[in-house]
Amino acid sequence: MAAELYPSTKKPAPASSQPSATAVQQYQQQNISNNNTIQGCNWQGLYPTIRERNSVMFNNEQMADVHFVVGPPGGTQRVPGHKYVLAVGSSVFHAMFYGELAEDKDEIRIPDVEPPSFLAMLKYIYCDEIDLCADTVLATLYAAKKYIVPHLARACVAFLETSLSARNACVLLSQSCLFEEPELTQRCWEVIDAQAELALRSDGFCDIDAPTLESILRRETLNAKETAVFDAALRWAEAECVRRGGGAAPSADDKREALGKALYLIRVPAMPLDEFANGPAQSGLLTLAETNDVFLWHTAARKPSLRFVREPRQGLAPQRCHRFQSCAYRSNQWRYRGRCDSIQFAVDRRVFVAGFGLYGSSCGSAEYSARIELKRQGAALGVSVAKYFSDGSSSTFPVWFEHPVQIEPDTFHTASVVLDGNELSYFGQEGMTEVQCGKVTFQFQCSSDSTNGTGVQGGQIPELIFYA
Repeated sequence: MAAELYPSTKKPAPASSQPSATAVQQYQQQNISNNNTIQGCNWQGLYPTIRERNSVMFNNEQMADVHFVVGPPGGTQRVPGHKYVLAVGSSVFHAMFYGELAEDKDEIRIPDVEPPSFLAMLKYIYCDEIDLCADTVLATLYAAKKYIVPHLARACVAFLETSLSARNACVLLSQSCLFEEPELTQRCWEVIDAQAELALRSDGFCDIDAPTLESILRRETLNAKETAVFDAALRWAEAECVRRGGGAAPSADDKREALGKALYLIRVPAMPLDEFANGPAQSGLLTLAETNDVFLWHTAARKPSLRFVREPRQGLAPQRCHRFQSCAYRSNQWRYRGRCDSIQFAVDRRVFVAGFGLYGSSCGSAEYSARIELKRQGAALGVSVAKYFSDGSSSTFPVWFEHPVQIEPDTFHTASVVLDGNELSYFGQEGMTEVQCGKVTFQFQCSSDSTNGTGVQGGQIPELIFYA
């Protein structure tokens, strides 16, 4: 009897005789059938840890005691499962299989979860592996929330935060509210506020729901012209009409109905008169009385009452990181002949660089032409060409990018400027390698792109202007 229970009493073979990884892979290929069932009789001996043996059961018919039909009608996939493994990984599965109200079903239908996302969740439960991609991460987060798999949910949120940009911030804002993820919601607002015009022009903006639209239109800190807000709302209304089955060319009345009360969150009276006259006044979205009242609001001494919010948005206040402790000028410095002044910097949290503060002439008033650029690993993130006028003082003068540039933490970026001007300028001295600006820490190092003498200790680009 003992020999049957313990068929082998020999000592383990030497390490050199244990199966190699290649041998294990060959065994799997030879002994796993097309329906994902292990055919061999001693596959357990090939895996030294319980984690590896558990992983073999992932999406495997072997010993499966439950099956899931996952996905909407017409796109379902039948997935095998093992109640014990699932119950260990999820309290919802535990209640489903072993709770007081457990039902003994061999097949469970899950129409509201996509098959790839359900399999990604099972892979985490079985294999302790997180396999996320941009196309399915939101659906995987939904599955993790539904079945209360908190570690996977946190990994999904972290993935979304790292991939957050103006292109997807509005959609993620809507989803983060749905999933009750306040930290992700805050990150979305940071991007939308700082890069509002890019976010409003994104394709994803038209896909948000009405409550999210209203929360964006109500936002006091949007860094955007009100005409850009109006144009975005108009695009959303057109998309909403299509979603309601109204056709590809909805009327102005249809769009007004789609917007509903959100229309009055657009700060139409805060627009310059010419922008209002060339935009909203001719859009057909406003009634004739509303259009007339806005014109009177701008021109009449006795202003009419308006349903629209009248005050302009506050926007975000830019912050300035000044990296020099003093500045100076000499008779032969700082001169510009088309050479590049450059510095590298890194931050410890995401910021949005809106422009640079630059020194001006040390010999009286002068005009400079500036080409500013931000790069990461050689790739340009933002470029702007502008002129600025300096008054002869040692102050810095801002030069702006068209849109604030998103800067990710813990990666060095290169700030560069090529100046063209006849006059000598001030230059910075006593540069600092680390500067604390509010909650953001900047680190500076020399750049190989700098050919005009700028470095950590001295030179140009005294300020980075940013939003945080």
